[in-house]
Amino acid sequence: MIIHFIISGETLESIAEEIHLDNPEYLKEYHNRYCAKEDYIYDQLIPRKKLLIPEMDKIQEYNSRNDAPFKKVVLNPELTFAPEHKERKYRVTITETHEKEKGDSKSSDIAYSVTLQWVKKDLDTHTFHLSKEDFYTENESKMFGLAIECIQSLHPFQITTDSKGEILNISLLPGVIKNFGKAKERLTDLFPDPYAARYIEDFEYVLSNQKLFDERMKQDTFLRIYFSGLRNGFKNGKSYFRQSISDENVPVIIQQTIEDEDYTDEVDLLLNLSKSETQDPVEYDGTYTVTIEDGMIKTAWIKYSISRFGVKYTTRIAVDELF
Repeated sequence: MIIHFIISGETLESIAEEIHLDNPEYLKEYHNRYCAKEDYIYDQLIPRKKLLIPEMDKIQEYNSRNDAPFKKVVLNPELTFAPEHKERKYRVTITETHEKEKGDSKSSDIAYSVTLQWVKKDLDTHTFHLSKEDFYTENESKMFGLAIECIQSLHPFQITTDSKGEILNISLLPGVIKNFGKAKERLTDLFPDPYAARYIEDFEYVLSNQKLFDERMKQDTFLRIYFSGLRNGFKNGKSYFRQSISDENVPVIIQQTIEDEDYTDEVDLLLNLSKSETQDPVEYDGTYTVTIEDGMIKTAWIKYSISRFGVKYTTRIAVDELF
């Protein structure tokens, strides 16, 4: 056996995970069998006290019993992605808040509807058409109106995903670029000032460069949340996927668990931050409700924040299916 001195904050679960013991109850059972009476563990671990840890052969014996709670089938669902012939419409609300250490803060909201229509399947890829409409914000400006008119001139644009629903590429339909000349004339008439003209020129440049268009669109908040790796395989009650957050595209790894074992047609997934690839403080949590039949999202609620130079930037995203 190995003698371990308990550190503040450690739990049976955290130590069991560190030594690759599936069921933490066996860690308590092993310790209580061999420890002195005064070191007996009942519920919580006590810092600075001794904990007796089994050797690897004993850990393997325990694991062979395959009875850890997180190994239940309901906690390790196989989320398939079968969107064939489906069309979904969602209402999306995004709130961004900038909060300074002094307590000053400002926020902005934007809401819009998304129509997502499955088009075809080729081998292990799916193709969708996506449109955004019904935009709303309390702080509407002329440039906001221009941005909305520009993006709506592209509808629908095309999204190709892999078999799990993660984006491979985003592209324009063949006629969009060809017809943008007419759209550009209309936009110039609606927004005649020089700042708008520069925005329209930059927008047209992005459209003419497929690689750049794909890169820009993959930074869209809704697309990053909706077409995430949430259907990655579960193991030991957990699933992980990589995602980018904030305008700086900070890479994070998200952990998923099942919120309630008693699901049938829909499953609720709890999301928490597992790892961040930045030194800046990052927070992340949320939920997905996914339909078991086709693996498509019914609702999503995500909140993440990153703190930099004394300012905390927080984004809240709510996605609700419309009926």
